[in-house]
Amino acid sequence: AEILVHPSGRFLFNSNRGHDSISVHAIDPETGRLSLIGYQPTGGGNPRYFAIDPTGRWLVVCNGAAHRVVVFGIDPQTGALSRSGRELEIPSPGCIQIS
Repeated sequence: AEILVHPSGRFLFNSNRGHDSISVHAIDPETGRLSLIGYQPTGGGNPRYFAIDPTGRWLVVCNGAAHRVVVFGIDPQTGALSRSGRELEIPSPGCIQIS
């Protein structure tokens, strides 16, 4: 599983294998406390790893059991994820890095 903080420092994302989703949390800038914003289905099973591009606009998730990499847009104001319609079939993707 994966846990990443958005480049802005305002949001935390984590993958949930049994739930096949990404959890989105707001980070309180004063206390560091997390508040759940919601869950985004990953479009496949067993989301192991994901990455956020350096601009903070895109989150790309590897769905190992579905043999699919799915791209989501990140709302810069809310942290909410939305499917971009971009997907790539790859046998058992297990790791991803964006530079």
